[in-house]
Amino acid sequence: MRKIMMLAALGAATAITTPALAGSPDGKLQVKVLGTAVLPDGGIDKIKYIDPGLAGTLSGMGVVDVDTKANDNVVPTLAVEYFFSNSISVETICCFTQHHVNGDADLSGTNLVNHVLILPATVTAKFHLDTGGPIKPYVGAGPSLFIVFDEKPGSTAQALGVDKVKMSNSLGLALQGGVDIALGDSGFGLSLDAKKYFIKPTAKFYAAGTKVLETKHDLDPWVLSAGVSYRF
Repeated sequence: MRKIMMLAALGAATAITTPALAGSPDGKLQVKVLGTAVLPDGGIDKIKYIDPGLAGTLSGMGVVDVDTKANDNVVPTLAVEYFFSNSISVETICCFTQHHVNGDADLSGTNLVNHVLILPATVTAKFHLDTGGPIKPYVGAGPSLFIVFDEKPGSTAQALGVDKVKMSNSLGLALQGGVDIALGDSGFGLSLDAKKYFIKPTAKFYAAGTKVLETKHDLDPWVLSAGVSYRF
């Protein structure tokens, strides 16, 4: 992923030096390179199925209150935005974020799912407030599809006999707010952005090909970004 972001940054730098793509604070296209904190919840919304044998094992261990928590992560992000006017635009982002899911409540200290790689494919329509100056706040909203790759059972799940875990791709909603700050008339600027996602993926756990557990989760991350922009 780091190599991809370096190539994207190089491409943006090349565009900046091309006369036909001269920077302007009123340009139609804007590219942003951001550092992004991904702060998910990951708690269990519903236990949709549990194998009686697994339920008995957990009960024998004194597990009554079952919950989970996904870890936070910081990743690079590339955003590309097209302006229909100074007030209306559409934006998409490109990034991958990797997480693991641990137990919470009576499962605190356990490791349930590792190496959950997520592509949060997101498109938002944005409204920009023209303040008459370089600082332009905005709000936005749009659909998001979380595509999950390469998830693996954690050490605790493996100890309970789980040898495969599958998390669903999930369609949800993203709400967005932030501010763009133009640095003169060169097209360069600074950007601060916050998104709240509403995503409910399902996790299925298997032992020797048999489903032993299915849970629905409130992933619902906050995604906070800051970085540089170029508009042309």
